[in-house]
Amino acid sequence: MISYARQTQEAQPEAAPPPVEEHIAPAPRVSVQAFCETVETAAAVQAAGEDRRLGKAHLKIQMGGMPAAIEAYRSAPTPNVIVLESDGRSDLLSGLDQLATVCDAGTRVVVIGRINDVMLYRELVRRGVSDYVLAPVGAIDVVRSICNLFSAPEAKAVGRIIAVVGAKGGVGASTISHNVAWAIARDLAMDAVVADLDLAFGTAGLDYNQDPPQGIADAVFSPDRVDTAFIDRLLSKCTDHLSLLAAPATLDRVYDFGTDAFDAVFDTLRSTMPCIVLDVPHQWSGWTKRALIGADDILIVAAPDLANLRNTKNLVDLLKAARPNDRPPLYCLNQVGVPKRPEIAATEFAKAIESQPVVSIPFEPQIFGSAANNGQMIAEISANHKSIEMFLQIAQRLTGRSETKKQKSSLLSPLIEKLRGK
Repeated sequence: MISYARQTQEAQPEAAPPPVEEHIAPAPRVSVQAFCETVETAAAVQAAGEDRRLGKAHLKIQMGGMPAAIEAYRSAPTPNVIVLESDGRSDLLSGLDQLATVCDAGTRVVVIGRINDVMLYRELVRRGVSDYVLAPVGAIDVVRSICNLFSAPEAKAVGRIIAVVGAKGGVGASTISHNVAWAIARDLAMDAVVADLDLAFGTAGLDYNQDPPQGIADAVFSPDRVDTAFIDRLLSKCTDHLSLLAAPATLDRVYDFGTDAFDAVFDTLRSTMPCIVLDVPHQWSGWTKRALIGADDILIVAAPDLANLRNTKNLVDLLKAARPNDRPPLYCLNQVGVPKRPEIAATEFAKAIESQPVVSIPFEPQIFGSAANNGQMIAEISANHKSIEMFLQIAQRLTGRSETKKQKSSLLSPLIEKLRGK
């Protein structure tokens, strides 16, 4: 039998970047075969296969539509997902009946059609079709349809990964990432974890005043042991909503990693935490590039000088090209206004990058230095400091959430609660 799934999609004439609030969870390692009738649909499916969220899926595209699919599976096992393009109504239904006779149990079918009819959709659902997408389709429509097949409605939402990286060393990217994670946990009331990926020199443990005996190195060097329970033991609790996966920050070993060294850690964190903030070190390697491209949202931290401008533009251009169906990376300026230092204005940055910085954080060595030396966040040092509002702005832009407002209590609150109870 072909498995049952969910509701139909609205037609979208062109592929467009998803809105901030939309979060499409990546698909697991599955096989997908598409049988297209038009070159336009084949091109959209091909583009979808290059999207980061289908990075683990094995995608194969053939022309010929329904007849080609039926013929192909007479003598071959069916994949996890079959994508079928069809123009007609009667041909589609009779074709699905024939396909069901050669389809393996558990195979999911996505149909791309041009008939917008609720009766047809109900008939497709009755026959076990997983999703019906109206043509013409864009790459993001195909990505959404395939990925959503593996996100059960009753399951917990898959966590959002936010990567923070400096355009240059020493620009304060770690400080920004730790304070933004604090704002996500405290002001947006989201459970979050900070993963310090700078294993040799990471400062997250110092900034949060934590010295856990275990951390991310234990997971990276023992990938076969990584599961939810193992990762949970490695986490250090910073607040009710914030946890830390700390770096060892020792030099007793060399931290050379393969491109996919952190995949198991990230996948496990996604399944347990709504928000994961990656503190990515300023280096360019296979695994740092993979971490950035695979993140749901990216923040680049830059200082207002020429080298930072060049590096930010290079990063933005590369990540835009590698993530065509995602929102472009965000960037912020940090350490703005150093006395007697010539600086590039934010307007010049915006002109070169073709987007405005999220915020421009002023250079204030006194409070930032005190926070770093005391193992505290800026909000703990000075509750009303202006940078706290900037960290919250960044947190809201990256997560697509508004601040969680606490209800004000009054003298009548106990009485009102009693009346509600009655």
